[in-house]
Amino acid sequence: MDTVVEQLLQRREGAVARGINQMHPVYIQRAENAVIYDVNNRRYIDFSGGIAALNTGHLHPKVIAAVERQLHQFTHSCFAATPYESYIAVCERINALMPGDFDRRSFLLTTGSEAVESALKVARAATRRSGVIVFSGAYHGRTFMTLAMNGKIAPYSQGMGIMPGPVFRAPFPQGETEPDIAQALAGLKAILTSDIAPQDVAAIVIEPVQGEGGFYVVPPAFMRGLRELCDQEGIVLIADEVQSGAGRTGTFFAMEQTGVDADLIVFGKSVAGGLPLSGVVGRESLINQVAPGGLGGTWAGNPLSCAAALAVLDLFEETDLLGAARRLGQRLRKALESIVSPLAIGYEIRGVGAMIALELFSLEHGKRTPATGLIDRLVKSCAREGLILLKCGKQANAIRFLMPLTIEDSVLDEGLTIFAGALQQQVASSGLAEVKRYGAV
Repeated sequence: MDTVVEQLLQRREGAVARGINQMHPVYIQRAENAVIYDVNNRRYIDFSGGIAALNTGHLHPKVIAAVERQLHQFTHSCFAATPYESYIAVCERINALMPGDFDRRSFLLTTGSEAVESALKVARAATRRSGVIVFSGAYHGRTFMTLAMNGKIAPYSQGMGIMPGPVFRAPFPQGETEPDIAQALAGLKAILTSDIAPQDVAAIVIEPVQGEGGFYVVPPAFMRGLRELCDQEGIVLIADEVQSGAGRTGTFFAMEQTGVDADLIVFGKSVAGGLPLSGVVGRESLINQVAPGGLGGTWAGNPLSCAAALAVLDLFEETDLLGAARRLGQRLRKALESIVSPLAIGYEIRGVGAMIALELFSLEHGKRTPATGLIDRLVKSCAREGLILLKCGKQANAIRFLMPLTIEDSVLDEGLTIFAGALQQQVASSGLAEVKRYGAV
């Protein structure tokens, strides 16, 4: 290992809490669009996008210019104390982007976890209920309430005891066939029969495309069933679009592709071009049930982040970023299919727009075994060759592709070439037997 990196690792061990994860021993020093450079000026292609927070790339010139202008005006005041126009402007723009034929209001926060919890505050205040239903495979954050909502314990809440309630977990449909959807809806209704009465449920929270869970896309028919159930029982339907929002799926919000309107949408990550900003947008009749002072925070809707968000929203209006997401997703699917299909490994390509994951597994005697070890070696091998990747899935046996929507074609091809070579090498050295190939779905 390089001396500079080794020194940083030692300093990290002596100063940073062990509970903070480190996926790659790559200490970034500068970046541009879809490329980063480490402390030794080594170049890496970034297919992680800051975990879906950089749809407009590292240091987009329009975002930087907006933040620089704001830096010369003021950096903080707290909107609750002395408000500013840019916060209002972001809310106006987000309100206009939310699908649904109803009056909308929004408010800004800092992190995705904070936004999810704040959406639950709204749902509880509006319904006077406390129960929450979430789904298997879900990821909603790292605060105590969102830890209770996550679909797995390790590593997020391991050793931390019992999480807050009442939270109930329903099965997420793993396919789009009628039996898959019917089975998932039956599981949900069983909770309302055996575990909690509908009149005690404040909200159902769902990711239109699961993030950490493996990029499973909610079938529109299942979302219609949720909407019908929520309307019937007076339950608030919350879409967590922290990862799937801001154009990742080819529409600004993934909910636009379901044909169903959520009551509240949680957003964050890429909405501010790499600066911390999140929020909740939804029905005015729900959001305005919370009294003044019940929402917000000191740094919520920071003026620098608002300036960045307005620049990002301008980019969506002025350039074809949504079309770019759709085209990028099509190129990714085609490339991944050509890379993986000749290899002796089972695979499945999932997602929508440019929110794409590749799951790898072996299939022997009809049993599908996650290729978790192979994925781990693959991610490390790619990093050594100059490509940054992220894992996802319940068994960490999938690669998620979250490169900026603005990635240059040449950089994308270069990264895919590295990926193809590393995957071929790892499959060849793994000793896997020839298996049935599932192909893209």
